[in-house]
Amino acid sequence: MCNIPLPDAEILYDQLVKRIKADSDKHYALIGIHTGGVWLAERLYQELSASQPLEPLGTLSVSFYRDDFDKIGLHAQVKPSDIPFAVDGAHILLVDDVLQTGRTIRAAINELFDYGRPASISLAALVDRGDRELPICAQYIGSELQLPKEKILVFSRDNDGRFNLDLENKKSVKKGKENMLV
Repeated sequence: MCNIPLPDAEILYDQLVKRIKADSDKHYALIGIHTGGVWLAERLYQELSASQPLEPLGTLSVSFYRDDFDKIGLHAQVKPSDIPFAVDGAHILLVDDVLQTGRTIRAAINELFDYGRPASISLAALVDRGDRELPICAQYIGSELQLPKEKILVFSRDNDGRFNLDLENKKSVKKGKENMLV
């Protein structure tokens, strides 16, 4: 781990929720990107559905749509995508834990269009690290963090569902069951 202080992921989540709720006239269908984005989308869905009717929560696995698939390979715990509503004409809120290069979001949009043509796609991310390689931005973020490029931001949740952020060196990182490395 590193000694760089990170904000509390729960506080960032609360900020993200406030920003999304500020657009109260928007009625989104939520889709989380596996794995960390799904964790966020599940909690967002609970909060947003308390005040407005929502389509069932959708999930996306972008493993086969990544343009670096030949370099990173297939993760052993790939989960299938599940979108239990009609994408055609829907206003989608795509949810991910960390936005950095934009490649995961590009892959998610590619897969999403396999399901239909949405009316619009907005993006919510807990953390925006910058360092974009593609022209993609989030409409809703919990926080922007500038971190050293040799560090990986590890988003996790504990057994109580509480979110956490940690930093690790790229070389020492291993994918675990309940960790998402970004």
